[in-house]
Amino acid sequence: MGQMREVLAKCLEEMMRKDPKVVLIDSDLASANGTLKLRKLFPERVLDVGIAEQNMASVAAGMASYGLRPYITSFAPFATRRLCDQMAISIAYAKQNVKIIGTDPGITAELNGGTHMGIEDIGVVRSIPGMTIFEPSDSVQLAAALPVIDSYVGPVYMRFNRRELADFHGKDYQFDLFRADVLREGTDVTVAACGLLVGPVLKLAEKLYAEEGISVEVLDVHTIKPIDEATLLASTAKTGCCVTVENHNVVGGLHSAVLEALAKKPVPCTKIGILDRSGEVGKLPYLREAMKMTDEDIVLAIKEALALKK
Repeated sequence: MGQMREVLAKCLEEMMRKDPKVVLIDSDLASANGTLKLRKLFPERVLDVGIAEQNMASVAAGMASYGLRPYITSFAPFATRRLCDQMAISIAYAKQNVKIIGTDPGITAELNGGTHMGIEDIGVVRSIPGMTIFEPSDSVQLAAALPVIDSYVGPVYMRFNRRELADFHGKDYQFDLFRADVLREGTDVTVAACGLLVGPVLKLAEKLYAEEGISVEVLDVHTIKPIDEATLLASTAKTGCCVTVENHNVVGGLHSAVLEALAKKPVPCTKIGILDRSGEVGKLPYLREAMKMTDEDIVLAIKEALALKK
């Protein structure tokens, strides 16, 4: 199990030691997001603007305009909904090289409840021209991705839960920001997943093949925008149907992005995600059940896609 916020802090520390242009701005959540210790290590390059996320984005845009490489962090809804205008105008429209990190998206907000659940953050950011959106599926991928994202010139939004996530990538994993990972090859159905539920999907694919002979191709669509259409369309051309699995509203997120790509070569596509409803207080197992995102729900969606293909 890998602590995502510990990986974030470690990678930021390494980048800040290597390059004095890397700066970090928090909005009163440094302790929660694991970045508090960086204040002591780099007191002149780590700021806390308090509960003022719009100001945080504006400060970051100003820093970027002077050649610095700012990272800004908050919980997912506050890093997107709350600073949407600043993201659109001061960062994206102005083409400023700002990296935005939103933690605990979707149901990973757990006991913080519906007000803190970023269930629409991908949809918000995806509609802003020039934004790239990344969601890691484990801590190994996050560690591999951060240096690549740091070297990419342009605004990027990263969303991931801050606590533990079961690792399944090997130490030799190579990350490509603009290429989805084919984690398991299959011939019957494509499952395009991102973030929290990629690991469970991979285990389910192995179980379905062993117990029922269903051959599932698993894609880790870690970059939702721009989505890797080539890999997705090549997979669905082979399997003839698709399932999307995401920790986000099914409106505006991965499902919407996949359907836009599949419009070129349509196949049946079912979905797992938050079904256009608000969040609530609860632990992860309860929330997966309440939102119809359990392993059993994923299996039903796979079988529904197979039935639609026939």
